[in-house]
Amino acid sequence: MKRVFGVLLSALAAGALLVPLGTAAQAATGKVVVFSVEIVPLETYENPKGCKQLPDGAHVLANLTDGDVTIYSDPMCFAPLVTVEKGYGTHVPPVGATFRA
Repeated sequence: MKRVFGVLLSALAAGALLVPLGTAAQAATGKVVVFSVEIVPLETYENPKGCKQLPDGAHVLANLTDGDVTIYSDPMCFAPLVTVEKGYGTHVPPVGATFRA
């Protein structure tokens, strides 16, 4: 009986991994604009897709896309810090931050 229960539990766990957790994310259209300092031109990301590294010295990110942008504290987009709604901006860490639209 214990073996049957273990096999059944394993099958349920495997099945749960096959169920999608949500709809597939669609890439945002528009621009993400990053301000660093007055002597450096704005960094512009057109229709950003995937995990993007913010430039060193970044100061403010403006979300001009049609969706939300999430700021992360690591280079692999694993540890989210804040989500920026479309039409808004936020201060960002000056080194090592990334974003995903």
